[in-house]
Amino acid sequence: MRKLAAVAMAAGLFVGGMGVAAADSWHRVALFKTTGAEFAEGTYKWEPAEVQQGAFHIKGELRDIGLNDNHNVYLLVKVHGYGWNRFDGVQKKDVWLDKLVHDGASRYTNTAEVRVCQNRGSLHPDNCSPTRSFKRK
Repeated sequence: MRKLAAVAMAAGLFVGGMGVAAADSWHRVALFKTTGAEFAEGTYKWEPAEVQQGAFHIKGELRDIGLNDNHNVYLLVKVHGYGWNRFDGVQKKDVWLDKLVHDGASRYTNTAEVRVCQNRGSLHPDNCSPTRSFKRK
């Protein structure tokens, strides 16, 4: 009887662990695109509170698709309503980004916002994609 109880408990822990692993797994992000810039093949996940301070983790390829416009591109990410974190691309190239963004004042982040932009210089406003929001589930 004790062996049966031990097996049942082990199975319950295994299934419970699978739920936690699924919550922390990678999720696809739809293409972020604006004139001259795109963030493609994007994925994100929420790190657990014990890992990287519960950061919002995003990966993908930042592309300069306006090759003849001489403008750079960048990805903007912010968490918890704090300021934007800017991750620059390289003009006329594709750059693979793998970034962690977190709020140092809390144990883990609950919300994040992401957009991709084209830097058009000081005289013109930058082109940015619509901002997308993400929530920890």
